[in-house]
Amino acid sequence: MKKKMLLLNTTVLLGLGGVLSTPTYASTIQDMESQKSQIQNQRQDVQSNIKAASDELTRLQAEQDQMKAQLERLTIAEEENNKKAQKTEADIKETSKQVEQLEKEIKLLQEKLEKRNDILKDRARSLQESGGNVEYLQVLLGSSSFGDFVDRALAVSTIVDADRGILKETKNMQDELKTKQADVKSKLASLEDMKAELDEMTVQLAAQKKQKDALAKELKDKEAKNEELKASLQAKDSSLANEQSTLEQNIKDQKAAEEAARKAAEQAAKEAAKKAAEQAQKAAAAPAEKADSSSAKAEASKASSNDVAPTSAPAPKASNVVTVGNRWIGNSAYVFGGGRSQSDISHGLFDCSSFVHWAYSQVGVNLGPLGSVSTETLKHAGTQVSSSQMQPGDLVFFDTYKKDGHVGIYVGGGKFIGAQSSTGVAIANMSSGYWKQKFNGRVVRI
Repeated sequence: MKKKMLLLNTTVLLGLGGVLSTPTYASTIQDMESQKSQIQNQRQDVQSNIKAASDELTRLQAEQDQMKAQLERLTIAEEENNKKAQKTEADIKETSKQVEQLEKEIKLLQEKLEKRNDILKDRARSLQESGGNVEYLQVLLGSSSFGDFVDRALAVSTIVDADRGILKETKNMQDELKTKQADVKSKLASLEDMKAELDEMTVQLAAQKKQKDALAKELKDKEAKNEELKASLQAKDSSLANEQSTLEQNIKDQKAAEEAARKAAEQAAKEAAKKAAEQAQKAAAAPAEKADSSSAKAEASKASSNDVAPTSAPAPKASNVVTVGNRWIGNSAYVFGGGRSQSDISHGLFDCSSFVHWAYSQVGVNLGPLGSVSTETLKHAGTQVSSSQMQPGDLVFFDTYKKDGHVGIYVGGGKFIGAQSSTGVAIANMSSGYWKQKFNGRVVRI
């Protein structure tokens, strides 16, 4: 009987095992889980590329904004320099008229002198015809009587004194006009040099603007391509997300079907076991033993969180006069006479002397009133030292459109920082090329 019951139980268990075994479901779910994992990995790659594209867009947009700001500065600088060039042109025309007028006055004086010279010759000739001579002693000794001597002496003295006064007055006027003419010509030459500098500056600014316009267009094109790439990646990610969502739903459905099949198999097994038990009970005429089986599942999860204490940023390092102006490199423009108002400074519009004044003010050194600062005031602001003793922070001067027409701050290594007409604030090499030729050896230590 025991052998018969064992055989029956074994048959039931084998039948139950056959019903509960679902190789098709397991294989399908495993494939879908593998496919889902692949899609997740693809999405991670795509999302990483989307982030990289977003970061690049942010960088390009920041560069574009910086470029726009610099173009605005260059536009302002171009307008201001054009105004100054026009005013200088007007001053040149006015000064040229003054020179021309003075030359006319000098010519009239010269003609007047020639006429007076002719008068003197006529007087001398008349004196000779009346028995006199141009030599004063001979005139007096040639008198025929004392009365004649007195008459001759008075005539010669009167003529000489009068002509001497006229000649002296005319000569003084002529010298004064020549002095004025020299001053006006010097002013004219200075204005013409300034005009040439402003014209060159305008050409350089226009070239910078053209170059930056081209660069801005290039950045815009890159931005558009990057936007297109980002949109494409986002579309791909969306497509992968849909595939992932579909797979997850299919896996969910498949698991639900598997669970339903498992429960149906369990129910069938129970019914088969019950039936077999009843048959065995009847056959053995003994109460059947009922075996209850139960299964328990336990899940444990741990959650941990790591709190990172905020760290304070290090205090900004104090700048000195050599490096304080670096913030304006690539963010400034040269304006002749600029940098003497807060508006100009806020927009990065400097000329050479106003930049030096600003840089020293940032480290607490006052170089005099901002409104009147110039290369002339700066060259007297400190102590002159030999160029062989030059050290960072010293002021260095260059002869450009005039003597000491440009000033900068020596930074070491044969270089200086200053507001240059061609670049705005920049570091330039004074050991070779243009600035070496223009450096006049003047070094002032503040």
